[in-house]
Amino acid sequence: MLDSQITFAALGWQAWMSLGTTAIVLLLLAVTRISADIVLMAGLSILLVGGVLSPSEALKGFANEGVMTIAALYIVAAGLKETGAVAWLAHRFLGQPGTTRMALLRVMLPTSLLSAFINNTPVVAMFIPAVQDWARRMNIPASRLLLPLSYAAILGGTCTLIGTSTNLVVNGLLIEYQGGAGLGMFEVGLVGFPLLVLASLFILMTSCWLLPDRAGPVEQLGCVREYAVEMRVTAQGGIQGRSIQQAGLRHLAHGYLVDIYRGGELLSAVSPNETLQIDDQLFFVGTADSIIELRSIPGLEPVDDQHQKLDIASHQRALAEVVVAPGGSLEGQSVRAARFRTYYNAAIISVSRNGARLQGKIGDLVLRGGDTLLLETSNDFIKNQRNNKEFLLISPLQNCRVPDHRKAPLSLAILAIMVAANSSGLLPMLHAALLAAGLMLATRCMASRVARNSLDISVLTVIASSFALGSALTNTGAAQAIASQLIGNNMGPWLTLAVIYALTSLFTEVITNNAAAVLMMPIATAVAEQLGVSYMPYVITLMFAASASFMTPIGYQTNLMVYGPGGYRFTDYMRIGLPLNLFAGLITVMLVPLIWPF
Repeated sequence: MLDSQITFAALGWQAWMSLGTTAIVLLLLAVTRISADIVLMAGLSILLVGGVLSPSEALKGFANEGVMTIAALYIVAAGLKETGAVAWLAHRFLGQPGTTRMALLRVMLPTSLLSAFINNTPVVAMFIPAVQDWARRMNIPASRLLLPLSYAAILGGTCTLIGTSTNLVVNGLLIEYQGGAGLGMFEVGLVGFPLLVLASLFILMTSCWLLPDRAGPVEQLGCVREYAVEMRVTAQGGIQGRSIQQAGLRHLAHGYLVDIYRGGELLSAVSPNETLQIDDQLFFVGTADSIIELRSIPGLEPVDDQHQKLDIASHQRALAEVVVAPGGSLEGQSVRAARFRTYYNAAIISVSRNGARLQGKIGDLVLRGGDTLLLETSNDFIKNQRNNKEFLLISPLQNCRVPDHRKAPLSLAILAIMVAANSSGLLPMLHAALLAAGLMLATRCMASRVARNSLDISVLTVIASSFALGSALTNTGAAQAIASQLIGNNMGPWLTLAVIYALTSLFTEVITNNAAAVLMMPIATAVAEQLGVSYMPYVITLMFAASASFMTPIGYQTNLMVYGPGGYRFTDYMRIGLPLNLFAGLITVMLVPLIWPF
């Protein structure tokens, strides 16, 4: 054990090398565009080669329980997404708001709930188009809704141990530090839930003054390619016997219902209270994304059966847009005569001409040069046909796999088993997460390829590499020297707790939240040791501070995701994020010592 009172003057060369390396890493993360995983791995390598750390110390982060738990939870989240369980839950919660504040509430409530148990990145990605659609229909800027969406995901993640990777990382560090069991599943919720409620009320009350009134790129563009899509109501899925409004078809994010063809009769301008019947043919108009949206709704299937005849497994299918080359062999042919399924193993779903949809039976439409075709095909189509002279342009649609809704209840059951196994004390979090990931694969809720692709290696590398810097600061006495400097003015436990929160919060805005938590952990425990008080309030406080990234778009991934769609500027985050961060810090510093006393 190092002397609890260490000054900077007493530090050796290894401590100064650790401080210098950490300072350079922080500077590069803050002011350059070099990816965080490269920067952290370079720092790890310097400390290893320089003899500050042994190989086992430098690489121990890659075997940390928190890091491995995060990796397993990526697979669990992918299973929920692939089965459409996340979209189903969001569809049940959202409804149709009538005012801006009600829209904010409807966005923040399900987002925070889902983010407490699921990685918040896919949750925010799923909500962004729905929020943009609300903004267009309600004639309000998307900038009023998208930033609160990100903040709700961040706040919701603080309510459970698995809600954010930061909680898992700090819990892993805590297990190493105290050599025993970590935190319980809902233990952090004693602070996280009050923080979520109070911070959400703060956002709702101040949104009209602090959120910007700015148009995003969708509102600025004003014109996109439009397609006609025909779907059939099936007996599976549960939308038969429900009204259009109840089935969620009244307010789609990317399209709208035009007509219903039922028993030889065409119903136009249908009421939202019209009851859907089995074999109803529904005619929709929308963007290419409307195809993805409609196919994700249980109980709907395409009327055209060409896609069913494709010799492609469901998990290997993709959607793509191609433009017919003028003067090519396709020009002047009907869709049926073009025989796309035979020649290209692709099915034409819809045709757009000059940005507008073409009406009529797909097979009877005559193609012209410049027509945009929406295809269902294989993942290899883009690579194989990119140089085809019949197409001027080929582009894939992102995230276009059709979820297997039949397994949505199964994936939700697996999530419930994981939560119950850990919260009851039956299994540690790592064991429960690995069990859930294995069940997702064993029950084929997702393909193994999807599971591999779901692992964000760069994020895992950043977290694991950060442990090397934290170990170097602890082992060389640098963390204790920083702690001595912090409490050198006879600051008491409450004031030092506020300082720990402020420093961690500042770091998480300019570097990654997980790296900030790992770097501040040895400093926080050293402060507690020198004050002779419990380390738990300091550990819990830095856990919340590392997640409190509200002031910049680069501090948290979901903040960056809404930056473009909301048309935000850097200063917009500071305008609402600074008071929100101060408010969240005040609540945290007040509540934590009441639950985990000094």
